[in-house]
Amino acid sequence: MEVVGEVGGGRDALELIEKLQPDVVLLDLAMPQLSGFEVLTATSRKYPEIHVIVLTVYDEEEYAFQALRAGAAGYLPKSAASAELRLAIEHVKGGKKYLSPTIEQRAAFELRRNTPEGRAPLSELTPRQREVLTLIAEGNSTKDIARTLNISVKTVETHRAQLMDRLDIHDIASLVRYAIKMGLVSIEEHDRKKTDGRHD
Repeated sequence: MEVVGEVGGGRDALELIEKLQPDVVLLDLAMPQLSGFEVLTATSRKYPEIHVIVLTVYDEEEYAFQALRAGAAGYLPKSAASAELRLAIEHVKGGKKYLSPTIEQRAAFELRRNTPEGRAPLSELTPRQREVLTLIAEGNSTKDIARTLNISVKTVETHRAQLMDRLDIHDIASLVRYAIKMGLVSIEEHDRKKTDGRHD
């Protein structure tokens, strides 16, 4: 293996990737200039033959799900041993996906917990329930959702209760995590709405 380049910012990373077109890119998510997700999406779209491994401090499974959906070939935390990093590189070079076992175990548990008896709860939701779930996950307050959908606050609360009952999820934080895993909303969208002060 040969390290052909290293940069500390997202925009610089894209420029170097275009210049060098390496076989494998080790990418952090938290970077100045552009986020790791932006670099990952742009690289996957323009250079699908380049294998991107996300190497980050974020070990939550929803980040891993989003990264893999955006085109990452591998995902592992910075706490991983160097031997695991080598294994991840070998996997992606061979055309396989690599997900750190610690994250994979939690993800499998969450999917089993949120998908009883192998069913896909998301497909069982009504279009209105999916709308409400997406707006909740984006960080909108109950009043914001009522205003956006032109329905009453009480109706929003009813939809939310039905969502929790149908998905067997009983708090807002878990609803948000579920929506991110299912691809209804991105982590960046959720964080941006929270920053705008619209989450209750």
